[in-house]
Amino acid sequence: MEKPVLIFGAGSIGKNAKQIFETNEVIVYGFLDDDDSLTDTEVDGVNVLGATDAESMLSIIGPECEAFVAVDENEIRKTIINDLIKKNKVMPVNAIHSNAIIAESSSVGHGNFINAQVILGANSVIGHHCILHLKAAIDEGVTIGNFVQIGMGCNINAGVIIKDEVFIGAGVTIVAGVKIEKGARIGAGSVVISHVKENAVLFGNPASEVK
Repeated sequence: MEKPVLIFGAGSIGKNAKQIFETNEVIVYGFLDDDDSLTDTEVDGVNVLGATDAESMLSIIGPECEAFVAVDENEIRKTIINDLIKKNKVMPVNAIHSNAIIAESSSVGHGNFINAQVILGANSVIGHHCILHLKAAIDEGVTIGNFVQIGMGCNINAGVIIKDEVFIGAGVTIVAGVKIEKGARIGAGSVVISHVKENAVLFGNPASEVK
């Protein structure tokens, strides 16, 4: 990446993304964050330049710098990303840790956060704007949609299909071939052994729906 990057969100994901970019020898131009108390301060040695809608900063995205959206709340992330696409005609870049293991035959979209020791197996497909936390293991032939969050230490076994906007907590295991429909949420430590319907909330071993 030749241009510097502007990071939207100075929280945990933003700080980790900053480290990833710097490890990959990408200059971090600054943070944008909607917490007014952070404006004109430094976070991990990088200036917070204003809110996420600061016009003076948005105007340089594309011509002068790239963008990465590090907000973990999906609705806010979608709003920021849609504005970048419509107004700036750009797609956010990926933040991929140098210690992640990504198979050559896998496919990764745009705007994804892939942390250290993540494994993407052969022929796996990751959509756009997903968050894969530390040590998440994605086996062969897994398909992951857009705006999916996968927690630390998850094991997603071969052939699993995860639709858009699914949230998977830390330490979850999903057995081979399971399909998880859009918007489902799976609690930390759960073991998923069967189909998960749209917007369902599951927890436990084996995971069952929380009514």
